[in-house]
Amino acid sequence: MRAVITNGVGILSPQGFLDGTNAPTYLTLSDVNNLRNINANMLLLSLKSVVFFNKNGLDIFIKVLLDVHDRKKIPVGIVDYNKVKYDTIIRYYGASLRFSLFSNQKIAGLFANKTKDDSLNVLLYHKDPSQRSAMAIELYNHGHNPVIAQNKEEYETKKRAKKSYDIIIDSSELGTSSNTISSRVSGNAVIYTLNNFLDASVQDSFDIIYHTNSLNVGFRLFLFDSFNVTSMNIHGLNFFTMLSNAGAEYDATFAIIGMDFNKIPINFKNDLEDAGLMFFESMEDILGNKTLLHELGGASAGTAKKSKRMITKPIIGELPKFIEATVSTMEMMTNSIAVKKSVNLNSLQLEEGSDSIASSIGFYGQMDGMIILIFPKSIAQKACELLLGEENADMDVLLDALAEFGNIIAGRVKVLMQEGGLSVDITLPRTYDNVESILDVVGDKKGVQVEMTFADDQFTFFLTR
Repeated sequence: MRAVITNGVGILSPQGFLDGTNAPTYLTLSDVNNLRNINANMLLLSLKSVVFFNKNGLDIFIKVLLDVHDRKKIPVGIVDYNKVKYDTIIRYYGASLRFSLFSNQKIAGLFANKTKDDSLNVLLYHKDPSQRSAMAIELYNHGHNPVIAQNKEEYETKKRAKKSYDIIIDSSELGTSSNTISSRVSGNAVIYTLNNFLDASVQDSFDIIYHTNSLNVGFRLFLFDSFNVTSMNIHGLNFFTMLSNAGAEYDATFAIIGMDFNKIPINFKNDLEDAGLMFFESMEDILGNKTLLHELGGASAGTAKKSKRMITKPIIGELPKFIEATVSTMEMMTNSIAVKKSVNLNSLQLEEGSDSIASSIGFYGQMDGMIILIFPKSIAQKACELLLGEENADMDVLLDALAEFGNIIAGRVKVLMQEGGLSVDITLPRTYDNVESILDVVGDKKGVQVEMTFADDQFTFFLTR
């Protein structure tokens, strides 16, 4: 079976049954070699004409797709399925996929090809916030305008609204080649999802560099979703203790959510309490309690750890890429042209009494540092209307929009740096409802401060380490 390539997307289209017996007949050695040399932007397995499939059958195709991904560095995945097939695939492979899922080929095309002349309005929903952000970043990078629904109810409301959308995305997601523990942000708390038995492997799958950068950009509350943890041994215990000890100098709080301690060695809970960890039965116990969230660090940044790291010439040399990513996104959001006012190398200088709100994003890899974006509420409101379809939004909704906005800018920075030969990863954005909090995080660190306006609205960009 050969892939049919249309508009840069290669499609494999088996028919009938796809099980351990039939699937191998579709892929000869010659077919596999041809796929390894495919000239396409994306390669997908279509289930449109598949009557029945099981995991054995899918595994044969997935193995080939991932082989192409590793060789060609192009996205791969499954396309053309209904809700029943989607649920079955998720059940087979879990929520963390190395391959992508697109409910139809039109949606897949949005993520395969960049466009400048055919920008589409896209209503986007996924229950996982990190998936929503990842898809929004990709859609913006490919020239489209996503409107993000934050929950199922909002998604259904927007679908029924008079505003028309060119495409609606729900039962789709972007795959990842990462084997690290997944993370997301809610209420300025970083949430890590743990599964199965926690042993020495948990430290191997935990991205400690990402975690450290999250501390550096101001996150102070870390929650471990442990509903699917079956048990742990001493290595799992040491993992939590190590994180708590390392976070103490940042005044960080760590909490374990939903763990069944009847399955855990009896003394481990006491040891975890002694290490400073807290326990809650549900996420809502923290995220739904604004007072408690604030007290635990989810709504305040805390005092920055004193750092001797200085901004370097190589980072300053990348400044044009940071500015390009920021300005292009801001101009699209505000429908106005950027006017640069000043560029200075100094500690962050802000006017007292400013009612602006802010976001911080860390980047790390071959180069590491932090981006600070400070917005007047007027710009945040425009972002909120475009991203979330909300007018006259309250502060919580504005901060949600600001987080999505920061993700988009950071995603563009990452792409531009990769095009220049620098491999970096980014943290999720941390938001602040006042400038005093961001000053606490940055402290007296030196950096490059760029002042600019968009339709007379003042905007501050600050790059530091």
